[in-house]
Amino acid sequence: MTKLQAWFERNFDFSFPAELLPNVCMRLRGTPARLEEITRDCAGEILVTKPGKSWSAQEHAGHLLDLEPLWTARVKDFTIGGAVLTKADLSNQKTHQANHNASSIEKILGSFRKERFELMRQLDSIDSPVLSRTMLHPRLKKPMRLVDHLFFVAEHDDHHLARIWELTRGGVDAVRD
Repeated sequence: MTKLQAWFERNFDFSFPAELLPNVCMRLRGTPARLEEITRDCAGEILVTKPGKSWSAQEHAGHLLDLEPLWTARVKDFTIGGAVLTKADLSNQKTHQANHNASSIEKILGSFRKERFELMRQLDSIDSPVLSRTMLHPRLKKPMRLVDHLFFVAEHDDHHLARIWELTRGGVDAVRD
């Protein structure tokens, strides 16, 4: 299997049609179930094993939970309008300080499912004019539509799901950030 590309090295092409919004939303709705499936039968010690200075599988799951408020804030940005989306904490302090390994995976999964449900509920009430609005992504320095932002979130989800898969199935020694 090929090595997972570092998240901050990724480039994104947002030239796809806005009509893909329902498909992207289905990816987002499915993330909690996929995360639960990946972690379901993993021993606790595997979930919390840290490869060097990198996050454990459980910390990656916690990171997905930690970013839900950012995704929600950005959807609200699109609803309200403006020039630039809410900035992310690129140092991921919330995840580093959360001590997700001291929590149970069940608590992380339940909280993530609840937060993602709220994000999807927020999207269900979006009006059509919001769909064509563009805002600048602060790190990528690219204009985004709502569908582009949601695609970005789905890609971020998949990036961490792939990392969790590597950590729980591929062996900790084979993973490097």
